Amino acid sequence: MRPIVIGVIGPQNAGKTTLLAAWYMLLGRGLADLNGKLFAGSYTLSGWEAVAGAMRWSPGQPPRFPPHTTSRGGRAPGLLHLTLRDPDRGRSADFLFTDAPGEWFQKWALNTDSQEGVGARWVSENADAFLVVADREALSGGSMGSARSALQLIAKRLGAEYRGRPVALVWTKADVTIAQDMVQTVRTAVTREMPDAVEFSVSVVADADVDPLMNKGNGLVDLLRWAVETKRAAVELPPPVVSSQDPLFIYRNRKQ
Repeated sequence: MRPIVIGVIGPQNAGKTTLLAAWYMLLGRGLADLNGKLFAGSYTLSGWEAVAGAMRWSPGQPPRFPPHTTSRGGRAPGLLHLTLRDPDRGRSADFLFTDAPGEWFQKWALNTDSQEGVGARWVSENADAFLVVADREALSGGSMGSARSALQLIAKRLGAEYRGRPVALVWTKADVTIAQDMVQTVRTAVTREMPDAVEFSVSVVADADVDPLMNKGNGLVDLLRWAVETKRAAVELPPPVVSSQDPLFIYRNRKQ
């Protein structure tokens, strides 16, 4: 069965790669409660390690955020694979999470046929569900106007192409304070185009009283749980047409 593709969409530096890295580290430390689903392998462990390496603590050096995903890496998005197994049902499911530069989505939002947005268009056409990433820090800083405009354009473009697939609006850096009118503006931009979108707020910063060894951040596991419970839309077949001229029915009637 084809893996379920989760499209991670958003402007540059919104926290898309950091989100993926945080998930990988939670899975590796056994801190992701996915309703009984267990990590069962990956064909892209080197890719996961590449995005997560910067966030690991080393003696004498503080943890850092993953480097910016470059837009010069080709025309296809990076795909990070996970296999999750449900031991109670004896079933496994495969997932692919996209890791693409925000510049692609900004070019695609302006012009769906842009050659610089080919990778973003691939995500739009092939994803089974979407995470639209909104960076609270960018939306509260000196460039909040351009950050808001970029998100509005991306939401409008995705809304024209998403065809009813599941969508989550993901507020990253949830520990950053943001004006309520900005929250409402971005929320309206997404829900106007995709009325069934759900919302999550996430942060890699844990509460002060949490044991660092048990740090799950905030909201990260809930969002991952939503993503891996995504089901591909079923194909609706037309009802069968029963006809007296159908050879199978004729044969059956003769045998009786």
